[in-house]
Amino acid sequence: MAHFHVKKKKGRPYLYVREIARVDGKPKVVSQIYLGSPERVAGLASGTETDTIKIKVEQFGAMWLAQQMDRDVDLSTIVDEIIPRAARETGPTVGEYFLYCVWNRMIEAVSKNRLSQWYDRTAVQQIRPVNLDELTSQRYWEKWDRVSEEALQEIAQTFFKRIWQLESPQADCLLFDTTNYYTFLASDTPSDLARRGNSKDGRHHLRQIGLGLLVTRGSKLPLYYSVYPGNMHDSKQFEAIMDEMFGIVCGLHQTKERLTVVIDKGMNSESNYAWIDEHARIHFVTTYSTYFAQDLAATTLDRFEPLDIEKNKKLLAAGNHEDLILAYRTRGEYWRKQRAVVVTYNPATARKQDYTFQSKLETIRQQLLLMRNSVREKAPHWKNPDAIRERYVRLCERLHVASDYYTIDFNQTNDGLSMSFRKDPYRVSRKQAMFGKNIIITDNTDWTTREIVEASLDQWQVEDRFRLSKNDDLVSTRPIRHWTDSKIRCHLFTCVAAMTYLRRLELRLSAAGVSRTAEDVIEDMQHLHSVLILNKGAIKPIRRLETPTKTQSEVLSALGHRVDDSGVLQPIAA
Repeated sequence: MAHFHVKKKKGRPYLYVREIARVDGKPKVVSQIYLGSPERVAGLASGTETDTIKIKVEQFGAMWLAQQMDRDVDLSTIVDEIIPRAARETGPTVGEYFLYCVWNRMIEAVSKNRLSQWYDRTAVQQIRPVNLDELTSQRYWEKWDRVSEEALQEIAQTFFKRIWQLESPQADCLLFDTTNYYTFLASDTPSDLARRGNSKDGRHHLRQIGLGLLVTRGSKLPLYYSVYPGNMHDSKQFEAIMDEMFGIVCGLHQTKERLTVVIDKGMNSESNYAWIDEHARIHFVTTYSTYFAQDLAATTLDRFEPLDIEKNKKLLAAGNHEDLILAYRTRGEYWRKQRAVVVTYNPATARKQDYTFQSKLETIRQQLLLMRNSVREKAPHWKNPDAIRERYVRLCERLHVASDYYTIDFNQTNDGLSMSFRKDPYRVSRKQAMFGKNIIITDNTDWTTREIVEASLDQWQVEDRFRLSKNDDLVSTRPIRHWTDSKIRCHLFTCVAAMTYLRRLELRLSAAGVSRTAEDVIEDMQHLHSVLILNKGAIKPIRRLETPTKTQSEVLSALGHRVDDSGVLQPIAA
């Protein structure tokens, strides 16, 4: 409850509004706002000034949503049971440090240095009181220093098990993919995780950290994640975690006897599929590079048929018959066994690829014309055929195009060196025949073509989680500013937990008929404020919520709450 508090300075009284809450089991002042002299407050109370004064306005709605998503999971308790409070430890527990970090990443991710200032703008003291002076980067460093890699793995497993028990997602088909995040670690900073590798954000000069994520198809809920060095190939990482990952998933209740994992071609290797083949319950759907199956990818379109999938139904309804996705099914031996193979053709993708390809070929042609002119004019450095061919190859490499689409010839005549070139129509047409094609391979030979293609297309669901993790406002995993591996692992766990809670929010809203993204809802609910006000004639300040908008009311109602006429959040009677 808010109340007036008088302080005397040099014999003069000054009035403050204080709010007290229990922090660590003890009463503590969690908010103190200066009002002014007693005369000004008396004027407010008598109504000689404005009818209502807003003493303090705090973000409430988004913070309350974050608390609701954690309410039945109770992350802080999960952590504290594994890493209990030390004998002389004071302040928030290790679990609470994780929780406050996760909540921040769900709403408006900031650095640990800015965390206490950010929380000071929110209504956290009404939702889960905390001493904000304790939420510093130094205190995070000290608390997270107690979290070993083994303890963090146990925390993550317990967390995902709790999510599984609460949400009970269908787990007959799982989606696995990897991404990486860049860091600003200096080259001489010791780290087993931060390594230079192929950056998916194009920051190849920076050290990367890899993240593998397993989500359930349909619900998009994460069930498992792994952190690995940024220079490790995806297939090697997949091989390293298969035992642990599928052991955890198979151990969860309500999992079906037959589990299918959808992966992309980056995970393909003979040893990985040998392991899957030996596992009685695990099956796979993967993509395969057209580069290694060019004859199959060049299959003529007269062997393809339209697919009966949701995307094609929407295209037909819109009258876009020319954009229907087609498929051709066959069988083939891959990784020492016969598999079902589906080649899909997307006309829209084919047109885009052909446009880009033709543009690059024209660029090469124009450059070859310039090269030929330089040879004819006997320009310096244009007299050596091998050096000219090397320039051509480097040009193709810059454009990411094979160098065999044009043939270059040189002849030595009385007038000196001459150069000619011609396009290879066979190679060009063969390349064009592969545009828009995608090869899908599975050991689920009893699945229909539609089931195989839809499972592969649903890989976007795990990619969507990665896009959220790279959102600058929510989650905001990158850039990773921690500089030790143990803290990096803790940071990534909080990001995955935030992603999981945000997806839980979407599922809860969807079940109530509210179809909105977590980003949209969080941004909207940030504008639902808790206001500390002093009304005309009142003898003490009161706290109330602003009147919610229609969309805010829908979100509150979907979670079983409403704001009454007095500005109090209350459960909706069953």
